[in-house]
Amino acid sequence: MLIRLSHKITRDSIVDGPGLRAVIWTQGCRHKCQGCHNPSTHDLNSGFQMEVKDIIEELSDLKLHKGITFSGGDPFEQPNLCLEIARASKDMGLDIWCYTGYTFEELINKRGRKYKEGWIEFLKHIDVLIDGPFVLEKKNLLLKFRGSENQRIIDVKKSLRFRMPVLLEEYYDIQTEEVAVAR
Repeated sequence: MLIRLSHKITRDSIVDGPGLRAVIWTQGCRHKCQGCHNPSTHDLNSGFQMEVKDIIEELSDLKLHKGITFSGGDPFEQPNLCLEIARASKDMGLDIWCYTGYTFEELINKRGRKYKEGWIEFLKHIDVLIDGPFVLEKKNLLLKFRGSENQRIIDVKKSLRFRMPVLLEEYYDIQTEEVAVAR
């Protein structure tokens, strides 16, 4: 199985979630957010293809990493391929963070016009979801692990149980949020 990537796997990231992480950069994003820090990942047919088994093998060599982070592009454009990587990562004891321009509500709404087969199953293997499109007018460099104030850091397991977003409060800095509101 071939997944489309925009970049080789980044090892030793400390900015894409807590602890030492490996980042999988998927190719393809339908959101095309103005001011996106990764516009080269938007084209669904660009980037390069890599065997999913080769990614899993590379991840199995990680020694000190806390987890992996799916970024891109939007990993939910290739949910079934990302799911295979997520399953194997879980078996390795890694936690999983994922960035998406879709909202949690869109991802769980099977009747929604954007819904794609495989979203729910992929979600079930993610620990933390940073959801929502990047909004340039809401950009805030003081936010932890997100670029704009509309984006949320979500506990996926609890959110799936309650069928509504449950935020991970430890990643919200009240002082930062007040600064953002005061602007």
